[in-house]
Amino acid sequence: MQENYLQRKRHKKKRRKSENGGLIGSIILCLVTLSSITIALVLVFRYRSIQMENTVVMNELEAIRMDEEMTYTQGEVDALIASAVTETEEQTSEEVSEELLGKLKEFMVSGESTTAMLRYFFPDEIVVADGGQYYFFPISDELAHHTYDLDQFALDEDGILGYYANGNVISHKGIDVSKYQGDIDWEKVTGDGVEYAFIRLGIRGYTKGEILEDDAFEDNINGALDNDIEVGVYFFTQATSVEEAEEEAEYVLDMIEPYSVRYPVVLDIEAVSNTNARTADLTKEERTQYCIAFCEMIRNAGYTPMIYGNLKTFMMLLDLEQLEEYDKWIAYYSDEIYYPYAFRVWQYSDEGTVDGITGNVDLNISFEDLADE
Repeated sequence: MQENYLQRKRHKKKRRKSENGGLIGSIILCLVTLSSITIALVLVFRYRSIQMENTVVMNELEAIRMDEEMTYTQGEVDALIASAVTETEEQTSEEVSEELLGKLKEFMVSGESTTAMLRYFFPDEIVVADGGQYYFFPISDELAHHTYDLDQFALDEDGILGYYANGNVISHKGIDVSKYQGDIDWEKVTGDGVEYAFIRLGIRGYTKGEILEDDAFEDNINGALDNDIEVGVYFFTQATSVEEAEEEAEYVLDMIEPYSVRYPVVLDIEAVSNTNARTADLTKEERTQYCIAFCEMIRNAGYTPMIYGNLKTFMMLLDLEQLEEYDKWIAYYSDEIYYPYAFRVWQYSDEGTVDGITGNVDLNISFEDLADE
């Protein structure tokens, strides 16, 4: 059963590699008839990607293409669509790649998101959707890339992701928990094969800036350790200065001093949607420097620092080139990772189930024992 799953994934991946194209997706289905949409979408892709056919449209795009990330709003998308339709009035569908048309139709029929379609058609860029916009980041060769074989990831019958070698699981099953998981029966968690847990230690409030301990921190860390589960901890930062970042690190170090924390000490960096958040106006450089300040204090104390975030965190909030030396923990909810750079832990679901925990819990996969490195 496992081999069949992996074979299907390999076949799917090979099919993807044989297809080229581009897209702006289902958001414009109501603008024109299906045939006009298809042609218009193809040309919009040609505006965006230098990997497309050498057409006049592509030559015009090259003149306006920027080296930095590009952003399209809904209005700009509509304008591109209108322009594409105008330019293709005298063209026929035969002039457009049949293979591309078939893939476009497949996406539209399946109802997949615009983001998913864009990511498929622009494999040399990282596409991040945020606030009604799409951001395109060229994949950098200056950053270390992960070396995982994507064909070797597979879900078992319980929805647990594993990484396989020679038919055997070589990855490690983990979770992360906070007060929101309620009372946890850690003995049952151990019995369900969980090897490690990242325990939320605390947060800094996003308006007043107070440092607060997670209500379940002590129960969770004691429960995990008492049942032979390795632990790491994470702290949700809202630091607005180097001094506050160091204060957070010092607080974390004081809190974990009585415990055997052998897994990484993690700084959780996420954007807060509230416009009153004290970190709302921080620059990428500022966030990066605060992150470095925290990680250096953790490392100097003898622990392994790690940075947690999602695609927005790593592509829009932080300067990855300055953070190469620190381990990364990426949140991306899928059984296929969409992140080219090096990472050591992947949070692949926020809707997992584990014995001993009522309701959903975050599931993580790692690829080596991270204890005491």
